Amino acid sequence: MRLRRAGFFLQAYLTLAAAMYFDLGEQEERCVIQEIPEDMLVTGYFLLQPWDLKSSTHSPQLGVTVTVRDPNHEVLMTKRYGIFAKFTFTAHASGQHFLCFQTNSTRFSVFAGERLKLHLDVQIGEHVMNPKADGAKDNLKTLEYSLQHLIDQMVYITKQQDYQREKEETFRQISEDTNSTVLWWAVVQTFLLLSVGFWQMKRLKDFFIAKKLV
Repeated sequence: MRLRRAGFFLQAYLTLAAAMYFDLGEQEERCVIQEIPEDMLVTGYFLLQPWDLKSSTHSPQLGVTVTVRDPNHEVLMTKRYGIFAKFTFTAHASGQHFLCFQTNSTRFSVFAGERLKLHLDVQIGEHVMNPKADGAKDNLKTLEYSLQHLIDQMVYITKQQDYQREKEETFRQISEDTNSTVLWWAVVQTFLLLSVGFWQMKRLKDFFIAKKLV
């Protein structure tokens, strides 16, 4: 059990080593925007550390509260974790999802000024092989896991393509609506200019007739 847990920590640490990180203060919430297709499984790993690794944290019970909101800003999940954890959720709608992280420091805000660093890695879809495949002695079983992995990858790629086509269609519709609006606005401006020009000519002609200049 300890060996399996150590392997999990080692794998997650190597994953986070190439991940992004950002500054996060105590009792501060920061959000990351991620484009996620519909019905897609999302797995995230994070690690919270002091910004200066040589200094020790003043909050030994420090942890992170993870909140995920969908494109309609409805909460998909919210859960409290320690300084290192893995979280998963499934997107129910395509679009921008907000992954928010907030430290759950219990110190008063006046004293909660410690600067922290949050390492984050977000994986969309099934990217890893089933760990049981490593110990499978039967070639057919290994082949089954490999095929399942390829099927998961194909599903992920298909959903990504569908999502991109949906975004392109939306952008095309917006562009067409904008072009139509600009065209009608140009027609209205031209009509107004012609109307003002005819009105000025008529007023000028009436003025000359009144002064008996014509």
